[in-house]
Amino acid sequence: MDGEILKEKVIEKIKEVFDPEIPVNIWDLGLIYEVNILPINNVQVVMTLTAPSCPAAQSLPHEVDQRIREVEGVNDVHVEVTWTPSWNKDLMSEVAKLELGFL
Repeated sequence: MDGEILKEKVIEKIKEVFDPEIPVNIWDLGLIYEVNILPINNVQVVMTLTAPSCPAAQSLPHEVDQRIREVEGVNDVHVEVTWTPSWNKDLMSEVAKLELGFL
């Protein structure tokens, strides 16, 4: 499968993951910093959380991993959590800002 097509499918799966405290998917919240398709359809995701003390710190990366594995053609998945740069509301999409009343 073409890497760009696979990346689009992976992003669609990521959009199915919601922060349990905020009614917006993690893609639109700006929690996903990178989605890379590596050789033999391995997927690498670099993400953050809204705060280091986030109650979903253990569950969200695992859910991202599991959702991506549902995409046909994905060989392996590696999800890395980073705190640099720190998440802030400026990273949210216009859709998320509108949904949460920031616009």
